[in-house]
Parts: sequence; structure tokens; C-alpha cells
Amino acid sequence: MKTFLQLLALLLAAPPAPAQRAPVFHTLDGRTLRPADIDRTVRQLMDSARVPGLAVALLENNRVRYLRTYGYRNLATKAPLEPQTAMYGASFSKAVFAYLVMQLVQEKQLDLDRPLHEYLSKPLPEYEAYRDLAGDERWRLLTARMALTHTTGLPNWRWLDPEKKLRFKFAPGAQYWYSGEGLQLLQVAVEALTGKGLAQLSEERVFRPLKMSRSSYVWQPAFEPNFALGYDEQGQPLEKRRRSKAQAAGSLETTPEDYAAFLAAVMQGRGLSAAAKREMLRRQVRIPYRAQFGPLAAVAAPDSNRAIGLGYGLGWGTFASPHGPAYFKEGHDDGWENHSVVFGDRKTGLLLMGNSANADTIFKALLERLLGDTATPWQWESYVPYQHVGK
Repeated sequence: MKTFLQLLALLLAAPPAPAQRAPVFHTLDGRTLRPADIDRTVRQLMDSARVPGLAVALLENNRVRYLRTYGYRNLATKAPLEPQTAMYGASFSKAVFAYLVMQLVQEKQLDLDRPLHEYLSKPLPEYEAYRDLAGDERWRLLTARMALTHTTGLPNWRWLDPEKKLRFKFAPGAQYWYSGEGLQLLQVAVEALTGKGLAQLSEERVFRPLKMSRSSYVWQPAFEPNFALGYDEQGQPLEKRRRSKAQAAGSLETTPEDYAAFLAAVMQGRGLSAAAKREMLRRQVRIPYRAQFGPLAAVAAPDSNRAIGLGYGLGWGTFASPHGPAYFKEGHDDGWENHSVVFGDRKTGLLLMGNSANADTIFKALLERLLGDTATPWQWESYVPYQHVGK
């Protein structure tokens, strides 16, 4: 097992990858950051929290203003993390899928409020993956809007159930409850109505038009020369999963450069009409709970969360701030922590991608120091700062 000192020495020895752009950046709270300021902040936080690799993109005037990667994609070989390194996007997958779905909505191929089963060739419980819903007619109520706002009533994942069964946790449309299963069901309907698989659809509608040449919902051989490993809290590498099945809820492999380009495209409204973008990013359901996951996910939220009007749009979280409305999306899995947030009125945003279970422990500080964002509900996100958890 690598010791803390060994890991720290490796981090200190690794130079940041060359910056894509190196101008000054203006934060929401009126500060001016130079590249040296950003580098110093990022490296100090990474070293303190033992984060092997981190990508940072700052967006200003709806464009990528600054993109830089720090540390390693592979600690054993000392291979550096780079803007073109393939990293696991986790639930960033959902934001890309929402963008794709809204294209179908604006083309009137998909109705957000039409029951999803009407797009299928047979009743939902007759599909093997949904046999558990036989006898519970609530499946007839499920819509694309419910899937994208996480109000289907389905669990995050069926394998979290003690019996590994897919069951409704509550009535469709009744409340927010983060659900990967809901997005997967919407994928089934989208593939049925288009006659194309998600991998093909995303390539045609998102990756190719936005020049995201190193992004895919399935593993590509082209990723092999330059991909990142994920690391646990102790700095131990985790096995790299090469996903062969496209999953709208969480199979995206992308790069810091590609995802920053995607975020900029959303900010600019590329590929979507003004009405479609507005519908995607407006709050459609309130989130009155203390935490996104775990036992506190059904406990009433503190006043601070209610004050920002925390909610969900179509595939994106939303909140209010002193700098205007904001939208965000995160991506979490073992060894991977990602976060993105945009303040639309200010045309400003931040992208963070880390290949470590420790990365989210520095997200609160990075949001504040690099962006001037103190409104993001970090407690709801469980972004507990590293010094508070003894890491």
C-alpha cells in the first residue's frame, strides 16, 4: 500500500498539463484570477486531500476560458492526467442524454407528458427488465418529464433493494427521488421511437456535432492509450470498467476537453431552440430534502436549502443565487467525482472532474475560491470538506 508521503511526493512531482488557455478569469464575486492563482489553489487542495488527478475548466462569456489538468491518470506509471484523457463521467451521462432528449422534443418526435409505454411495442411488464412491475398499473403513468425530473417513483437502482426487485417507492409524480432506473426506462422508449441505440444517437446528435471526438456511452479502443484509473480514499487503484452497454444513466466515458465543450454548447444553446433550452433548465420540481442520497434523502431540508429554491429541471439540478439562477449536474461512482455548475445570467461556469473518491471533499473550497460560488448546496451534495472527515 502506498503511504501518504509517497502519494504526496508523486503529486508534488507531477507538473500540471499545459493550459489550453491562460487568460485571467473573473469570478462571480468580483475577483480576478490568474493562472498562477488557480494552479496554487488547486494543487494545495489536491495535496491536502490526497487527490491523484483533477481537471478544472472555467467558463466565462459562455465559452471555455481556462482548462487545465493536474496530477496523474495513473499513479503507478506516473502518466499525467491530460485534457484528452478519457475519464468516467458517471451521471454526467444524464445531462448529455437530457440534451439529446430535448432535441427530440423540439422536433416533436417525443412528448414530455405522453406515457412512455405508448412508444413501446408491448406492455412494459412484458419486457424482461420490467417484469417486476407486473400487477402494479402505475407503470402506465410514467412519462419522459417524470424520468428527467426524477419523479418516477422508481428507486435509484433496483440492485439496492434487499430482494434486487424493481418496485415503486411512491406514486409517479408525487415527489423527487433521484432515479437512474427512470432514465434507463426513458432510454428504452427513445430507442424504440427512433429505431436507434443510444450509442448511435449520441454520436449523431451530440458528440459529432459538438466535436467531442473522445466521448462515448460505450468503451472505445481509441481510449486505451490515454485513460484514467479511479482511486479509492486510500489512494489504491480500482479496476477500470470498460462498459460495452450504453446506459443513459451512467456509462459515459468522456474527457475534460470534451465535457467542457459540451457545457459551453449548453450555455450557448447550440443544438436547442431557446424554448427547449429554457424548458430543460427551468425548475420543474422542488427538492425539500436534506440530502440527495442515503437516509437523509427523505428528511426535511434546512432553511438554507429552502432559501435557494433547490429543485430539478429536465436532467439538471437548479437553484437560485445572488448571481441569478444556476443549473448543475454531478457524477459520482467509486473512485470518481465530477461536478459542473453554470450561472446562466452571468454566462459563467465551472467544471471539475476527479479520479479519486476524495475529490468531492475539495469541491466546496474550489467552488468558492475559483468561482465565487457560495450558493451551491454542498451539504445536500454531501461535499463534506476533507478536514472535517479526517482524510
